[in-house]
Amino acid sequence: MEETAQQDLVFLELRQTLQSGLLFISSDVVRDDAGVKIESKQESLLSVQTPDRTYQVKLTPGVSLLETSCQRSPADTQHGSHFRLRLKVEQPTEAPCSVIGQLRVNVTYSFLCQSCGSMVLQDRTFGRVLPLPNGNWNALVDDWCCHPDPFANRKLLPRDGDCLLGDTFLLLARDSSCEQTLVREENSLQKASAEKRSSKRVTVSCRSCSAVLGEEVTAEVMKFYITEILVKPREDGECDITQLSLVSEPSSERQRFLERTLAARLVELSSAQSIFRFSIQTPDDKAVILLWLLNTDALVASFPDAAARGDSFISADEVHPGEHQSCRATQAVKVLYILCSDSKLQDVVDVWDKDISVHPLPLPQSSCEELQKLLMSSTSRLPTFLRCMNSYQVAYMRM
Repeated sequence: MEETAQQDLVFLELRQTLQSGLLFISSDVVRDDAGVKIESKQESLLSVQTPDRTYQVKLTPGVSLLETSCQRSPADTQHGSHFRLRLKVEQPTEAPCSVIGQLRVNVTYSFLCQSCGSMVLQDRTFGRVLPLPNGNWNALVDDWCCHPDPFANRKLLPRDGDCLLGDTFLLLARDSSCEQTLVREENSLQKASAEKRSSKRVTVSCRSCSAVLGEEVTAEVMKFYITEILVKPREDGECDITQLSLVSEPSSERQRFLERTLAARLVELSSAQSIFRFSIQTPDDKAVILLWLLNTDALVASFPDAAARGDSFISADEVHPGEHQSCRATQAVKVLYILCSDSKLQDVVDVWDKDISVHPLPLPQSSCEELQKLLMSSTSRLPTFLRCMNSYQVAYMRM
């Protein structure tokens, strides 16, 4: 795998539910473990002292180190040392909700383009907010019905005042205001099926910046992907329920938005439906990434070689060379993944493709490519011995 970032010199992973943690220190930082001291000087602050520098990690409230619990792990590698920690956790940090998890009836929302911040739908109030059947529902119809499929060739579409929630998208009715804010464009689409049927796909784009926000399902219904829009309740215009805002560095903010949005949605699906394996697919049903959700209760922190760089896995808040570096632990999910383009792993891809327990998650082509880069970047930052698990790559997605 091509490395897109420099490996972290200090990496910390804490499991809140298990009240345990792993701390890795590169051999570039310290040669002798005897020179390492790990302590918690105050609540929710972890201090790692080395002969040359002190690394401080601000933990989330209610999480602290048990002082006598730090043990050097015997499974060291030639690249550095790692230590096992025991934690005191008053209450695990709750995962933030995605847009889909927060939309409510009788609340007025505005929808914005995530790329440029332009308003695309204004003052939408929903009388019904309903979930669509999950991605594999059609495969189970034969078990539900004693007659031929009564749902064949029928789509579930919203009426005026409805919002239908898919796994990664919203279905909304079109109104007259869409003509001023949205642009529709026809594209040829080849379905990834045995028959390779070709059809027309109508994309819906932001008129201001031409970013593709979703698709046209019918002339009256639009599909918006949650990776492409921001949603604000009108009652509190400054409170974006994605908890993100546009900043002067759109590329880094876009990556952060995508990461948080998908991580939150994975946690919701795993909690509600006990789903842990996902197939990230393009709109034409082509699998791009196979994703296996491992842990949803992790806190991670790291110190790269250039700790103050803006593209750091977790940027340092303070940098005082020779004195200390500090950063804040961030809640994250731990995933295993395989890129479907890797021909060496085609047998694994084929097995997942036939497994009904693997949940399809459709995303725009551009978002699939961005997610692939994000996962690869996360993997390359990890210590070498933590990057792989059997045939799978390991990555963390922050929430």
